[in-house]
Amino acid sequence: MKREAALKSLTGAIIAICRSGLPADELRDRVLSRLRRAVPFDAAFWATVDPATLLFTRPHQQEIPAETIPYFVRNEFLDEDVNKWTALVQDRWGVRTLADATGGAVQDSMRYRDIFRPLGLGDELRAVLRVGGVCWGYMCLHRGAGAEFSTGEVHYIQRIAPHLAEAIRTGLLASPVELTQLADAPGLVLMAADGSFISTTAAGERWLDELGPVRPERDSLPVEFHALAARLGRPDTEQAALPRLRVRTRTGRWAVLHGSRLTTGGTPAIAVIIEAPSPSELAPVLMMAYGLTRQEQAITGLVCRGLSTRDIAGRLHITVNTVQDHLKSIFDKTGARSRRGLVAAILQEQYLPRAVTGQPIGPSGFFTR
Repeated sequence: MKREAALKSLTGAIIAICRSGLPADELRDRVLSRLRRAVPFDAAFWATVDPATLLFTRPHQQEIPAETIPYFVRNEFLDEDVNKWTALVQDRWGVRTLADATGGAVQDSMRYRDIFRPLGLGDELRAVLRVGGVCWGYMCLHRGAGAEFSTGEVHYIQRIAPHLAEAIRTGLLASPVELTQLADAPGLVLMAADGSFISTTAAGERWLDELGPVRPERDSLPVEFHALAARLGRPDTEQAALPRLRVRTRTGRWAVLHGSRLTTGGTPAIAVIIEAPSPSELAPVLMMAYGLTRQEQAITGLVCRGLSTRDIAGRLHITVNTVQDHLKSIFDKTGARSRRGLVAAILQEQYLPRAVTGQPIGPSGFFTR
C-alpha cells in the first residue's frame, strides 16, 4: 500500500513537471531524476525528434559516452538491428524492451554487442514519446547486465510517455526566440565521410555556434550532421531526393539542414547547407505542435495562403459550415482570435524576428534572406 501511494505521488509529480512548460533540457533533467525512482535504471538516452523526419535532435546520454552518438546514428539508419526507433514508431504501444524484442537473447543485437556489453549494460527499455499520433521524442533506459525490465515497468512508461511528448511540444511553442545576432545568410559546412569537420563559411560558423555550444576547435559536429550523413549513406538515397532536417537552435528558432555528396580535393565529402526555413517548410511542424488534425492543418495552410472560407470549402469539397467549425477548433487550439491572428501564431517563429528588424520583403511576399 505504501509503495502504491508513493508511486502515485511520484507520477503526479512527473505529470506536474510535464505541464510546467519547461525548456527541453530542463524538462529532461527533472523528469529523469524522478523517473529513476519509479523505474530504476543505470544509464539513459533522451532526444527530441523532428516530427517530419523522425530524426532525433539534441540527444543527451547519461552514463553512456558522448562519442558513441555517431555509432547510434549509423546503427539506427544504416545497420540491421532489433528494437530500432524506426520500427517502434510503427508499433501500437511504442514501448519495448530489448529482452522482449530478442526473446531474451540480447546478444543478437549489434549495439548490445558493440556498446552496451562493454559498458556492463544489459536490457534496454525504449519508448517513443508521441501524442496525437505525432512523435516528439525518444527515451531509452538501460540496466546493468542480467537485470531485465518488468512488464509493469513497461506499462508505467507507456502511461507517462504521452505526457512527456506533450511537454516537449509545449516547450517548443513556449520557448522564446532571441532577436540578436540572427545568422540569416545560408551557411555551408563540409564534413568528411567519417563525420569529421573539414571547413565552413563565415555564415556556417555562426549557424554552428547557434546549433550547439561554442567549441575552441570544431573537432566534432552536432548529431544532426551525422544523421544527414547516415541518410546519404543509404543505398536508396538519390540526388533527386536529398535529405533535409528541421532542427531547433539554442536561440529558440528553427533551421533547415540540407545534405549532399561532393568531392573536394579528390576526397569524398558531404556538404551541409544550413538556412532559415521558408513558411511552407516551417508551417507543418508548427501546426503539428499546436495539435491540429490533418484536416485542420489543410485548412490552416489555405488560410495562410489567403483563401476565403468559401474558397476553402470548394477546394476541400466540404461545406462552409464545416470550414467554420474547423476554424473554431483551430482558434481554440492555437489561442488565435481571427484569421490574421492564426497566421501570426503559426508563422511567428519566422515572422516576428524579421518584422522587428525591418527586413525587406522579397518577390515571394515573404522576407528576403
